[in-house]
Amino acid sequence: MVDALVTLIVVLACLGALGALAAARVVKQYERGVVFRLGRLRSDIRGPGFTMITPVVDRLQKVNMQIVTMPVPAQEGITRDNVTVRVDAVVYFKVVDPAEALIAVEDYRFAVSQMAQTSLRSIIGKSDLDDLLSNREKLNQGLELMIDSPAVGWGVHIDRVEIKDVSLPETMKRSMARQAEADRERRARVINADAELQASKKLAEAASQMADTPSALQLRLLQTVMAVAAEKNSTLVLPIPVELLRFLERGQQEIQGAAARTDGGAEGGAPAAGPATTPEREAAPAQPTQPARQAMPTLTEREPEPHTVER
Repeated sequence: MVDALVTLIVVLACLGALGALAAARVVKQYERGVVFRLGRLRSDIRGPGFTMITPVVDRLQKVNMQIVTMPVPAQEGITRDNVTVRVDAVVYFKVVDPAEALIAVEDYRFAVSQMAQTSLRSIIGKSDLDDLLSNREKLNQGLELMIDSPAVGWGVHIDRVEIKDVSLPETMKRSMARQAEADRERRARVINADAELQASKKLAEAASQMADTPSALQLRLLQTVMAVAAEKNSTLVLPIPVELLRFLERGQQEIQGAAARTDGGAEGGAPAAGPATTPEREAAPAQPTQPARQAMPTLTEREPEPHTVER
């Protein structure tokens, strides 16, 4: 009798231990436990830590409360300006009501993923290509509102939505590259023209100042010559001003005129000692003084020299 009683106590203790093990649950810090008793939702949401449920009768489901990062597959669409693009995004969301996340929707992750894809296609069709490339913040906010509106009823809060990449066709990439190149070339030409205008104004001011002092132009020419002569492998072509040539010509004419006047004074005075002149030369009238520069006689104009013939 005693042995049977001991055996019964041991069996009951084992059943109690097994029941306790079956009823014991551990909920992690980032999770919440939702209890269903005979299929009905219990109002109490089990927090993190150790908790007990009724075996066989209760069923505990754990819901992750962390922020979930879900990539949205790339979606192809046509923008409002008829450009085919391929856009992918990423959605950050978290569960705020674990009971609604289990009851209101079958699989809240799949539901959020499908809603994100359809919203991304819709936002592509409503936007221009320039908005997709440069105004992503506004598109992200619009996409977040489109996904968050139905997700509120599922106990899910959309934290943020980010468009990751916008893929363009190769023809569109080349067109955009040509457009950017043309825009840069236009700006370069405008800047160059503005620089030429400013330089022309400065050159006009410098020319007006050099017109008053011609020596400044000569000094500028010498400075240019010095700058060019600094290069070793260079050929220097120096232009001579016309004024300098005229000045040298006037000086030469004055020298030749003074020499002519000196020769005329010597012929009018006492005859200088020298060889006797021929009668033809004495009979020839005195020629007037020639200009500053006399031409050399040709061979036909020279007097013939006497020749002696031996017999």
